[in-house]
Amino acid sequence: MSGEYAVLFGYSGIGIPSHAGIEVVFEEDAACDGIEINRVTPPVWLSYAHKVVELCREERGEIRGKLSIHSTLPLGKGMGSSTALIIAIVRALIGPDELEAALQIENVLSPSNSGFDFAVIWGSIPIVYRKGEAKPVKLPEEFLRNAVLIDTGIPGESTNELVAWMKSREPEIQDYLSAIGNCTERLIQGESLETVLRDHHKAQVALGVVPPEAQQLIAAIESAGGAGKVIGAGSRTGGAGMVLALGDEKSIGDIARKWHMPTMTP
Repeated sequence: MSGEYAVLFGYSGIGIPSHAGIEVVFEEDAACDGIEINRVTPPVWLSYAHKVVELCREERGEIRGKLSIHSTLPLGKGMGSSTALIIAIVRALIGPDELEAALQIENVLSPSNSGFDFAVIWGSIPIVYRKGEAKPVKLPEEFLRNAVLIDTGIPGESTNELVAWMKSREPEIQDYLSAIGNCTERLIQGESLETVLRDHHKAQVALGVVPPEAQQLIAAIESAGGAGKVIGAGSRTGGAGMVLALGDEKSIGDIARKWHMPTMTP
């Protein structure tokens, strides 16, 4: 919801679980040669799933059986999908309460992570996250009532690459990071989400993680009376992942169709 990149530098962010998610089912079977991943939907998850499974085997020891994975989360588009897959597989293979094992695997596969995605996905409740500490936050029931997620495509850079780029520019981007952190505080204090979203978007543009096409999309949404921002890491080139849009549902739908971009509910 807020705080992208700023949480890496000690500012606050708000994370909200999505209705989309990942289901992993494991059936032990001594006849299997290790763990067989016999169904993955969509198939693009397969390579990453194998990496997580191998690390789970190192943690638990020999495991034999069949694993099935079904996801409604878009992969690599700012919704914490890789973290969600880690948590789901760890819970299936090692145990539902194995937080430390899941966190260790997250740190191996995503060494530059802030812990923000992990905290909100593990707890499955809205949180305020700062300096590695997650606290529940109560938001109005209608907070995301008119929200739509627009898929702008795969980012041209990985999150790890973008995080490294931010850290190399820390002194020059402090004002923008502070503005993003301030957006979180304003939301906690009850300021209008639409107003805060516009300012958050401006700060992300200044950071350089909203590529031109996504900027044009959000400008069209704002011209129609709404607001929007990139969620997650964004990008310098290519798509920007998912854009969170607020406003008139029909107008946003028309804009997304004009840009040939699919939509989903948060």
